[in-house]
This record gives sequence, C-alpha cells and structure tokens, in this order.
Amino acid sequence: MAVDPRHVLAGILTLTMFLMLGDMIKRDHFDSTHPTVHDTKKASEHTLASVAKGADGPWKEDGLTLKPCWQKPVLKEADESQGYVTFSLTNGPEYHVSQIADAVVVARYLRATLVIPDIRGSQPGDKRNFKDVYDVEKFIASLDGVVKVVRSQPTEISARNLAVVKVPNRVTEGYIAENIETVFRTKGNIRLVTYFPSVNMKKNKEKTSTDSIACLAMFGTLEPQTEVREVVDSMIDRLKTVSRKSNGQFVAVDLRIDILEKKGCHGNGGSASKSCYGPQEIALFLKKIGFEKDTTVYVTQTKWHSSLDALKDFFPKTYTKESIMPMEKKDKFLNSDTSEFEKVIDYYICSESDVFVPAISGLFYANVAGKRIASGRTQMLVPATIPGSSATSEEFMSHYVTKKNHFAYSCYC
Repeated sequence: MAVDPRHVLAGILTLTMFLMLGDMIKRDHFDSTHPTVHDTKKASEHTLASVAKGADGPWKEDGLTLKPCWQKPVLKEADESQGYVTFSLTNGPEYHVSQIADAVVVARYLRATLVIPDIRGSQPGDKRNFKDVYDVEKFIASLDGVVKVVRSQPTEISARNLAVVKVPNRVTEGYIAENIETVFRTKGNIRLVTYFPSVNMKKNKEKTSTDSIACLAMFGTLEPQTEVREVVDSMIDRLKTVSRKSNGQFVAVDLRIDILEKKGCHGNGGSASKSCYGPQEIALFLKKIGFEKDTTVYVTQTKWHSSLDALKDFFPKTYTKESIMPMEKKDKFLNSDTSEFEKVIDYYICSESDVFVPAISGLFYANVAGKRIASGRTQMLVPATIPGSSATSEEFMSHYVTKKNHFAYSCYC
C-alpha cells in the first residue's frame, strides 16, 4: 500500500510541534541573567499565574482572594464637632496599623476632626512626616465621608489645650464613652496614646458597631509612598528572580537577632512553649517540612549577623535587606538615623511573600497575618520543634487561618 507523502509530512510537523511544546514547558521562566525590572516583573507575574503550586512539597496554593464585607459609614456634616484628635505613629508599621484604627474609631465616635499623625522613633528627636513613609493622598481619600481629616495641627492648638488620653488597642465604644468623651467635651481637643495590654488581633465573637470603621482604618488607609513601594517591589522582584528552581517563590522569615538575644525570648513564664526561634532552629524546621536546599529565604535582619550562618548552611540563598536592596537606595533606607524605613520594608515583603514564617511571636506576626489573609496569601507556617526527621507543612499552618479567628475575617469574606 503506497504511503501518501502528505501524511508523512503532517506527522513530522505534528511531532515537531509536540517537541517544541515540551521544551517550552520545561524552560526556566527567568531566561535572562540580568533582566530589567520591567522584564522581571512580567516574568514573575507569568510564573505565579502558570505554576501549579501544591502538587508536591511545602509550596501550597494560595487561598481565595477575599472581598471587603464592611460597610463604609457616612458622616453627617451637621453632626461634626469642632474639636481635634491628634496622635503619633510609633514603633513600626505593625503598631501603626492598630494606632490608625483606634484613632479613627475614637474620632468617628466623638465626631472630631482627625489630624494626620507624625511618625516617631524610639530615640528622642527621631521624628518623620507621615508623607515620608505613607501615601498621604490615599489616606485622606480612604477616610472621606468617615471622619474629617486635616493635614496638620491647627496653630491655635498647643500642648496646653491638648488633653493626653491613653487608649487600649482595639478600643471599644464603651471605653470611649466612659474614659474619653467627657475629657474631649471639656477640653475640646485630645491627644491619643495607644497602649497594648496584649497582642489581640482575634476576631470578635460578635460583630460590634465599630467593626466596619476599624476594618476600613486597618486595611484600607495605609499604603507606602511611591519611593518606598518601588524599593519593596524591586527587592521582591530580585528574590523571585533568584528563585529559579522554585518557580519564583520565596519564604520570608521574621527573624531579628536583637530580639532573639533579649532575655526570656525563648520561654513563656517558665512553660515549655517558645515565643521565638533562632536561625538554626528555623533552618531545621524548614528542612523537616520539605523545603529544598535551593529555596530562597528572606530574613528581616537588616545586616548580616554571624548567627545567620547556621541558616545559610542549610539554605545558601538566604538574604537580608542589605544584600538585595538596590545600591543607590541604601543610603536613604538603610543608613539613616532611624530604622523606620527598614521596618516598613520588612512589613510589606513579609506580607507579600509566598510563604511567611514568624520566628518571633507578637504584633508583627499578627498584623502581617491580617494583611496576608486579606489578599489570600494564607501560607503562614508557625515554627515548632519537630522531633522526627520530617513533617507536613499543613501541621504548622497559622491558627489565624485554620481557625479563621483573625480579625481580618470580620472584614473580608
């Protein structure tokens, strides 16, 4: 039986197409050795969209992106007060989120005008403008119709006619009515100082009248200003670029040596539970739950410390801010007199990494968790000592996710 040459040609072409397709599938997504930022971002987006996470190992599929389910309250102009509420942001972005939420809730309840805060560090005289770190226009626009906002404290307000009022984190209407309202009505203007009796970011058992306001303030007001955002994006792009073998995915670990060295860091009141883990413990944890040696790990420690060698021995692709930040940005963001920029950069990288591991318990972990839940990045693995040689990552998923008990679940659905 004669063979039709056309059928032979069609077969060859079909086989060639399959070979080309196979080559495309296997090809590394980051072909260029020195990609531009634009090319890297496109490659990263393509990688994240096309890779099937969760088939094997500890890399899992992200959760569904949730939508805000709070109602934006409307302020009636006739009800506005002439008084002002002032405050400062302190201690880093994980505190800023809560301080903003409490100030907005108080100002809304009192129908007062909120003055945009300044940002103060731990040292005397360490002070920055809000716009140095955050997008001031976004902040004002997000609160439009909720509370009246002014950019600076009116000149007629001095320290003498400002009553300082302490406010517990997650302030309630009952507390405002009993402890703040009378002072405000008498003095006319108040300055809030938020204190943190505990790390409480758990979901309320029942919805409260301030939930919508707190949700908006906590998740809808703060965004980094343009230059800070660009630095964060460039560092994330760099981390994804070096993560070739894990399809552009990387792990962020909140691990700061100065906190680890504090007395009592590893114990809670003499109990066996641990509140933080060192570099070697984190290395063992990551290894035992299945992360490969070529996994890219970002740590929040700013400059290299010799104790990190134990982590780098297990995971050679371990990086600090100093090693991946663009050279021309280091003077401003790493070598300034304040650590404010460093904390903000860590907060956003940890919020946007593929996996987050809080080596240190506390408010940073709690508020990063909220931001991740809101964006569907639910891969948060809480370290533990693993006695055997291996374990599954699912066993160590944050209770904020497994029990859905984070306040963010009151805000997103």
